[in-house]
Amino acid sequence: GFPRTLGQAKALDRICELDLVISLNIPFETLKDRLSARWVHPGSGRVYNMDFNPIPCQGIDDLTGEPLVQRDDDRPEAVAARLRKYKDAAKPVIELYKSRGILHSFSGTETNKIWPYVYTLLSSRIPPLLSDEEN
Repeated sequence: GFPRTLGQAKALDRICELDLVISLNIPFETLKDRLSARWVHPGSGRVYNMDFNPIPCQGIDDLTGEPLVQRDDDRPEAVAARLRKYKDAAKPVIELYKSRGILHSFSGTETNKIWPYVYTLLSSRIPPLLSDEEN
């Protein structure tokens, strides 16, 4: 997400005024497992997740037959370090937006269970776009 640090939040304040901030509270282990299961096809940048978007032949791109790679920063130990660093850096950002009354937090482990709540919030704040036929 963005902003990740207080410095980034202050820089964002200089160019726009936020009226809504969404924070997704996902358990550390869930994030670590998801990120650690991510593999990439270097030639195209296609991303695969071996847990919730598996491909027929593990480790092989389903379109080209070429090997997939795991980025160094997606290895479990690197993910754990990234998440600890993020938590420390993000805490003041979360507090800033909470103090402004614009922070909305959602907790869970599954996208399809969290998304309806996020969608409802966004739908209440953003008017629907009308197609040309509806205008």
